[in-house]
Amino acid sequence: MPVIEKSDTILGVVVVTPDVHGDNRGRFVETFRKEWVPGAAEMVQANRADRKAGALVGLHYHLHQADYWYVPFGRAMVVLHDLRAGSPTDEATLVLEIGEHDHRSVYIPPGVAHGFYAMTDMTITYLVDHYYNPDDELGVAWDDPALGVTWPTTTPELSGRDGSNPKRAEIAPNLRPA
Repeated sequence: MPVIEKSDTILGVVVVTPDVHGDNRGRFVETFRKEWVPGAAEMVQANRADRKAGALVGLHYHLHQADYWYVPFGRAMVVLHDLRAGSPTDEATLVLEIGEHDHRSVYIPPGVAHGFYAMTDMTITYLVDHYYNPDDELGVAWDDPALGVTWPTTTPELSGRDGSNPKRAEIAPNLRPA
């Protein structure tokens, strides 16, 4: 049976440690079941990204979209930060490592900023419950001291978008999740 843990740090975040079955032919891992995240909307799109060691992605957030992340190859330091105004866990930050060493996955509700640092070359797959919408692609600065994150680098490989995200205090009120 997989182990399903609701986060004590950020409301709505769920961490799943699945069963891993293997033998001399390889391994099998069931990576997602809707029943593992009760009340979550149906996932409608699947994506894959390959990242080189040292890359940092995020922090991104969505007003309407939830994500479900799984790292089948490599290791990622995952950072989640609650931006939801009025949430009992608003301003909370959760840092965890996921990857092929433990096969854990993480469900990230709308309004929770999310990003990761590629500790090794890695592949991440993620399911989302809304189709891609550029108007729902928002971000917060990865290095904002208000997030309280100690990253393993001060000079990560970043996209232009991620390098220009605003600090939490600079997010416009109409772009703050409720």
